[in-house]
Amino acid sequence: MAGARTWIGALLSAVVLSACDMTISGENTTLDITVHDGDFFRIQEFTTPAGVSVWLVEEPSIPIVSLRMSWQVGAMSDPDGQEGLGEMVAYMMNEGAGDLNSRAFFERMEELNMSFGCQAGAGVTYCSASMLSQTLDDGFELIGTAFSHPRFDDGPVERFLREQRVWLESSRTDPDYLSTVAREAALYPDHPVVREVSEESLSRLTGALGQAYKDEMMSRDGVLVTVVGDVDAETLAQQIDRAVSGLVQAGPDIDIAPVEFAEAAASPIIVDLPLAQSLIEFTAPSVAPEHPDFLTLQVMNYVFGGGGYNARLNQKLRVEEGLTYGVYAGVYGGQYLRMISGSGQTKNASAGVFIEGIKQQLQTMVDCGVTETELSDVKAYLTGSYALSFDTNAKIAERMMDIRLDGRPPEYFETRNQRINAVTLEDVNRVAAEYMSPERFTFVVVGQPEGLAGSDQLD
Repeated sequence: MAGARTWIGALLSAVVLSACDMTISGENTTLDITVHDGDFFRIQEFTTPAGVSVWLVEEPSIPIVSLRMSWQVGAMSDPDGQEGLGEMVAYMMNEGAGDLNSRAFFERMEELNMSFGCQAGAGVTYCSASMLSQTLDDGFELIGTAFSHPRFDDGPVERFLREQRVWLESSRTDPDYLSTVAREAALYPDHPVVREVSEESLSRLTGALGQAYKDEMMSRDGVLVTVVGDVDAETLAQQIDRAVSGLVQAGPDIDIAPVEFAEAAASPIIVDLPLAQSLIEFTAPSVAPEHPDFLTLQVMNYVFGGGGYNARLNQKLRVEEGLTYGVYAGVYGGQYLRMISGSGQTKNASAGVFIEGIKQQLQTMVDCGVTETELSDVKAYLTGSYALSFDTNAKIAERMMDIRLDGRPPEYFETRNQRINAVTLEDVNRVAAEYMSPERFTFVVVGQPEGLAGSDQLD
């Protein structure tokens, strides 16, 4: 507990890291390490002898090591007609390897008190693991076996396909899924991010295809690694190189441009679904995380719709008017999809009033901006609560990977609060006027709403 308190206390400070170079010599190798040393984290940045780029935070107070690995290849890169193949590869990575079938693989993880699994997103594939520092050798050996000799046995493959078919069936009546599909069709129908798994694509997937495609997804040159825990840099470098030795050296070059939004729909898009309530989603284009306005937008949005119960949207539409149990908005800066988006549910009879209420709050943000008191409160919360996102090794490793994929330097952790505190009222109100006009937003309604004459309806 004392170690945890030390970490939390350090997180509350915002001190710029100093970077210095150091060299660690081992029995068989020499590592050149850049140390980003600050009150937040002490991040050791290095490249292993096999060429793997690593960020490490040594934390010896708890005998646990958590790591996250990523490759910038995801579902958007699946072969045409084989949508779902990348997700199948990720699913199968802990479903048996080498001499261990699926059950034996999980039993081995239990013996080692470790976890390991992978997940394929639209543009990135992740693998994560946590293990005890005293079983590091065995843990990384198991991961290495999964990378070099995944089995793709018929049983787990068939289970994956069954689960996908169940998901396909349930998605037909899932309001969130249907609103996403309608938004994609209206705003960026031709971008690879909209590619969907289908019954036809699932029928083409086989274990043999997965075995071959694994080499397209996972390579030594393409992997990024973040690690937090009870391990030193030299030991970690040796373990990582051993684990990835069974991967191919280089994967394919992926060149996919970010989403470009079409003009906003002039009227709400309705997806008919027999529900007691309508789900209403509203979306407008935003900017990349490295854009100067991105952090200011996040600060502004916390006042508008990101601040939970006390956000303006929720106070007006829930507390004052009783139209919903909750409504929110967020600013999203993904690698390919950057947007301001929010949603809420209301009775079908009040759907029109609910949409008008959202538009009024958007226009008020444009016309009046935020107040000095609101800005001060938001800054205090966003900076003061930042530490709560880093209460486990796994969360820290995950957040470091997010920063890496965004193209930000290790110093971001120390400068983030400083940058929030540097946001001025003029900055916030400028981005509010530029990005929050109701005319920029496309509204999608899933349900059987009333009071929306003239809207576009989708089957």
